[in-house]
Amino acid sequence: MNALEKASNVVGKTFSLWVILFACLGFFFPQLFVAYKTWIAPLLGVVMFGMGLTLSAADFRAVLRRPRDVLIGVVGHYLIMPGIAYVLALALRLPPEIAVGVILVGCCPSGTASNVMTFLARGDVALGVSIALVSTLVAPLATPALVSLLAGRWMAIDTRSLFLDIVQVVIVPIVLGVVAKTVFRRQAAASVKALPLVSTLTIVFIIAIIVALNQPKILGNGLLILAAVVLHNLLGFALGYGFARLFGMDLAKRKAVTLETGMQNSGLGAALAAAHFTPLAAVPSALFSVWHNLSGSALATWFARKAERPIR
Repeated sequence: MNALEKASNVVGKTFSLWVILFACLGFFFPQLFVAYKTWIAPLLGVVMFGMGLTLSAADFRAVLRRPRDVLIGVVGHYLIMPGIAYVLALALRLPPEIAVGVILVGCCPSGTASNVMTFLARGDVALGVSIALVSTLVAPLATPALVSLLAGRWMAIDTRSLFLDIVQVVIVPIVLGVVAKTVFRRQAAASVKALPLVSTLTIVFIIAIIVALNQPKILGNGLLILAAVVLHNLLGFALGYGFARLFGMDLAKRKAVTLETGMQNSGLGAALAAAHFTPLAAVPSALFSVWHNLSGSALATWFARKAERPIR
């Protein structure tokens, strides 16, 4: 178990490199991954089950102790990222499939890697965890509603089906993880040590599958999608920071809100796009997963050196 824990820590700390590696494998050797296209949703369920194993009563109490801060982070997340996605879809005149994919990833909850980045940034980790938790729990309602509102311009949206899928691949596995941790405490505590390894390998495998399925379309549309993804993420960071500053949050809280705003659960976006739309609609989520881990790491490094100054 010690060896597994060490391997898990190493892989967790080099997550961005594994994302790039598997994205390249999916692009240059698509035949290795296309047969696993039906695995996307179950694999995401594995990641969410792992999230459930890490949750405790203290996490829920933390939300109740600071509802204002958590509400600012969650509301900011679901206002800023969907709004930016919609504006980019119009401004860049994105084709319908790509526009829907960009909006879909923008309407997803906070990403699982954002908490790690908040820790590396020396931000308020407890706040980051609370924002990620609440944004994930409200996703079955928030994500379908926002996608229907914003993406309906380009494509018909089955809101009910989206709701049911999010419950199935996000909420149910999280609840099962919490139950498993409660019933099998010792085994759950031991398995948590391997979670970074399992989660990393699962997420990068999902990315490889999405990239492999869309390799020809990435060749034709890759630069346009990448431009939308980069702008989406960077504007999300900038507006998230400004939103937190607007409410007078200190630097540690602003770091948490910034990273929780700009980093999405792109695995969920990919799974929903693959299930409800065309394969091309899943590409923004796959590229977002690659990019936001690189930009998030860079921003966390810069944040870690940033000293607190009075808010003016």
